[in-house]
Amino acid sequence: MIETTVRKQYDNLASVYDQRWKSYIANTLSFLQTWAQISPLDTVLDVACGTGEFERLLLTDNSTQNIVGVDISDKMLAIAKQKCSAYPQVSFHTASASALPFDSNTFDVIVSANSFHYFDNPLAALIEMKRVIKPNGKVIIIDWCKDYFFCKILDITLKIFDPAYQQCYTQNEFHGLLTSANFTVCHAIKVRFGVFWGLMVATVSLQD
Repeated sequence: MIETTVRKQYDNLASVYDQRWKSYIANTLSFLQTWAQISPLDTVLDVACGTGEFERLLLTDNSTQNIVGVDISDKMLAIAKQKCSAYPQVSFHTASASALPFDSNTFDVIVSANSFHYFDNPLAALIEMKRVIKPNGKVIIIDWCKDYFFCKILDITLKIFDPAYQQCYTQNEFHGLLTSANFTVCHAIKVRFGVFWGLMVATVSLQD
């Protein structure tokens, strides 16, 4: 099962993950924080939260932010829990993106950063996000964009050498998945980070 492979891979990477990808994580998550415009009163769900770096960023600006993070790697979550141990309103859960352990209409904002290319069933994950978001809430996803040459080459390479990897998408393919899950794309751009990395971000809401 793909999720088992992803879990093992990230359990093994957990202790070095933040340091190995320090610049990439800082740049992309800072961008996401600015883009998302999360209110201090919002209850936030972070899908595939990893080591809790996005939680740490939000809490730096608002120490009372209500945040829930989910990930399939227990060792990544252990680091996230340690980072946020001083904040009782922040919690973390081991869960798949396509089987979120929450009631419907629970969250004001859902974010997912740098992980969509590992989802083995992205449509199921989007449908789950749609289920747990409040009717007037928003979902923000940032991920690699295959419209960029480096990401296109990386996509080909990882499909050969990384058994956990699924695929990255062009912006049109990504938006097609979003609309298939009955989301409306409100705001979306493509953006380059440094020489190589090309990403796309979209803010979506429930269709009327």
